Amino acid sequence: MDRKTVSIMIPCYNEEENIAAIIEAVEKQMKQLPQYDYEIVCIDNCSTDRTREILREICAKNPKIKAIFNVKNFGQFNSPVYGMMQTSGDCVIPICADFQDPVELIPVFLKYWEEGYQIVCGVKTSSKENGLMYKMRTLYYKLIKKFSSVDQIEHFTGFGLYDKSFIDVLRKLDDPTPFIRGIVAELGGKRKEVPYEQPQRRAGKTHNNFYTLYDAAMLSVTSYTKVGMRIAVFAGLFMAFISFIIGLVYLVMKLIYWDRFYAGQAPTIIIVSFMCSVLLVFMGFLGEYISAINIRMMHRPLVIEEERLNFTPESENQPAIENRSEHKTE
Repeated sequence: MDRKTVSIMIPCYNEEENIAAIIEAVEKQMKQLPQYDYEIVCIDNCSTDRTREILREICAKNPKIKAIFNVKNFGQFNSPVYGMMQTSGDCVIPICADFQDPVELIPVFLKYWEEGYQIVCGVKTSSKENGLMYKMRTLYYKLIKKFSSVDQIEHFTGFGLYDKSFIDVLRKLDDPTPFIRGIVAELGGKRKEVPYEQPQRRAGKTHNNFYTLYDAAMLSVTSYTKVGMRIAVFAGLFMAFISFIIGLVYLVMKLIYWDRFYAGQAPTIIIVSFMCSVLLVFMGFLGEYISAINIRMMHRPLVIEEERLNFTPESENQPAIENRSEHKTE
């Protein structure tokens, strides 16, 4: 009987200090599981340090290590999802190169997979990262879960195990802006959640900043909630009511104390300034939704590859592009 193949997918960007170590750690774990065959697929999102040079050296020595080099940086969501779709194993385990996803959980994920779970999610119950940042993430997850029509998974970053049946679902989605956390919650099969404490980054600096975190938040909001537009509607109704009350009070005061009451243009200026500010905020929300729709309508590929290493013709796997062309000809 043939052994099942486990695909480990490692997305990386400027990880010269970590990439060799994470590959070594993953290989060590897999060698302790001789009942499985394995492949390690690294997808590099156009690193500017020595990450690609190191990957070339590693791939030259070990055919089980494969690499995809993107022609440019396609963002924190597209590249990992594309990498998962290029694997050929019976299941896929994505692991960040910075060691914040514990490789020690690989046997645990495989155990639950063998029990029949199609998806095993690593869920952070605590973190050694900045305490304030963790609390902010907690608040974010709770808000998204509350307002989403899909039962979102709190503190799930994508780290886990995915059966090949779910990978096939990803390939058929034809989504140019995939949000894996939401897709798992919406379309995933039988699921098991595994708690873990997130360790600190092993080396180097995090690539997350305000813009990337905001981008992630907006992608989840525009993909899985109507909260932005709903808030705009209710806020508009509320402000219309407040404006009516203020106007009514102003009129009554003017009628009663017509010879003594004088407020000048202050009420008008305050109301107009406040409502313009509210309108600008919700125009921004509307812009986010329209932008998300626009990107999806353009049907652009997730990434454009520059080079592949150690992929044989049998393991070449680009169904996302094939599905897109099929979709256009239907």
